[in-house]
Amino acid sequence: MSQRAERFSPSLDVADEVRDFYDRYPYPPPVDNLEKYQRLWQDRQRRRADYHLFWPARSYREDQSILIAGCGTSQAAKHAVRWPAAQVTGIDCSAISVLSTEELKRKYNLKNLQVRQLPIEQVNVLGMSFDQIVCTGVLHHLADPDAGLSALRSVLKPDGAMHLMVYAPYGRAGIYMLQDFCRRIGIHATDAEIHDLVGALSVLPPGHPLETLLSQAPDFRNEAALADALLHPQDRAYSVPQLFAFIERAGLTFGRWVRQAPYSLGCGVIAKIPQTKRMARLSLAEQYAAIELFRGTMARHSVVVYRNNNANGPQQVSFAGDAWLDYLPIRMSDTICVQDRLPPGAAGVLINQTHTYKDLFLPIGPTEKRLFDAIDGDRNIGDIVERTLSSSHPKTNRDMARTFFERLWWHDQVVFDVSQQPKAV
Repeated sequence: MSQRAERFSPSLDVADEVRDFYDRYPYPPPVDNLEKYQRLWQDRQRRRADYHLFWPARSYREDQSILIAGCGTSQAAKHAVRWPAAQVTGIDCSAISVLSTEELKRKYNLKNLQVRQLPIEQVNVLGMSFDQIVCTGVLHHLADPDAGLSALRSVLKPDGAMHLMVYAPYGRAGIYMLQDFCRRIGIHATDAEIHDLVGALSVLPPGHPLETLLSQAPDFRNEAALADALLHPQDRAYSVPQLFAFIERAGLTFGRWVRQAPYSLGCGVIAKIPQTKRMARLSLAEQYAAIELFRGTMARHSVVVYRNNNANGPQQVSFAGDAWLDYLPIRMSDTICVQDRLPPGAAGVLINQTHTYKDLFLPIGPTEKRLFDAIDGDRNIGDIVERTLSSSHPKTNRDMARTFFERLWWHDQVVFDVSQQPKAV
């Protein structure tokens, strides 16, 4: 638990305070139009990539059961739109958030969605279990996050996957400074005081730790967003080691980062510093912790986790041995290939547009671009290599392809469907 978290003394009325806060300042702000989102997720390849990010080794299906825990004003409705064949359940402590979700359900005739006003800690009341649980931006607001995560674990199916997002401490240093500022001088979550706070932030001194976040998050000018960040009654953050301990205490195990390039030794600026080789001798968990400290501005952590008694274990992708040749690569839908103003020798630069760090791009040479262009979501790596490269140097081709596809994976350019791998005899 972070040092800031230790200053909180959870009391019986914290849940009531949080519920009242979100009833007065629902967040995200309610929306009434999901048509752009609906069009975006009509792309089957986007859905396949999303599915295999969580389940590389499971055959693709769309009829999973999904729990959105702390669904806010629209998240459960968006998942029901995204996965029309799935059964989606949304729970939230806020009556206003549930009402907003119910309005979207009616407007878009989302028969696959049910919504309940229910605290996460009481999720067992549903009497259901789920293939996937999505809990983003919620656990760090609970009086007892450990109790909340354990409750979610109890309703996750044995082979299910959970998507968690919690705050990270170092990138939120400016937020925590302003939270303490508001607390010290008695600023409360009222319309008038939030309006005045917006005005104060417009003249924040240059170089303040909050300055970068304000420039990158224009929705801070939105009153609900500002209240959520600076005036929330309960807020804590987790460093990488604290997050791993949090997951372990709940009987869960780490699978992967939702976007893993920022945490990778082989991606961006981290691959170029003199200390990279020294960090490579550490365990992956220690590497991630060191990289968080070096980057210094991570404001949140998003992870995929599984039950620690999952018979199949964490669904890891590995490039040891030869199994990777049977991996079926699927492009991430937010990847683009830039082909102008290229570095010397590059035929393109791959960028995942969801990355916030500008150093996370992947230059590729002409042969690599041919391999990348051959990714169609239907052919495995071995087939792509055989059809794309000359057969005169098979070992060289395999070694190059192994390195390239592993780099694509770490840079969040592809996920893999490994469900069609030959079974061991």
